[in-house]
Amino acid sequence: MKKVGILGGTFDPPHYGHLLIANEVHFALQLDEIWFMPNHEPPHKKKSESVKDVDRLQMLKLAIAGNPAFMIQPIELKREGPSYTVDTMKMLNMKYSDHQFFFIIGADMIEYLPKWHKIDELINLVQFVGVERTSYSHQTDYPVLYVNVPAIDVSSSMIRDRMKRGRTVRYLLPDPVIDYIKEKHLYGT
Repeated sequence: MKKVGILGGTFDPPHYGHLLIANEVHFALQLDEIWFMPNHEPPHKKKSESVKDVDRLQMLKLAIAGNPAFMIQPIELKREGPSYTVDTMKMLNMKYSDHQFFFIIGADMIEYLPKWHKIDELINLVQFVGVERTSYSHQTDYPVLYVNVPAIDVSSSMIRDRMKRGRTVRYLLPDPVIDYIKEKHLYGT
């Protein structure tokens, strides 16, 4: 059975924090692959209105290039309306019945698990993997495997804000992603 980690998010833009989490979970749990799964419309937050899905997808391709274990799973980009994890996992389990899925979440999402859509059904479809995030608790009554990941306090919103202010984002995200952002004049660049 193939063991696959799933890292969902807006990836608006994808940064080294995403890559570090994916890499650490990949090796800690000895997974075969990590699938980055960009959402079209996350139910719990707004994505940037100025950046199109095609740009987020291209930035993600640039960010993961060179790691053969990292793939993109675009299933949620193809759906209209909010992307609920329970619906996505039903579809993935049906399509890939020979895979075992591990859904990677940060401590911010661990705290939010009781509010996830159909969480009691979802915990039977996927194994959650929690990673630490500063200023969040990782206490929950739900079954979550924990992986220690070196702390890197970077977020997509912080990067977008820095770019709007003309501040440097070097070493926060891969250079090809920075080049793409500048070329496409994204995030106020």
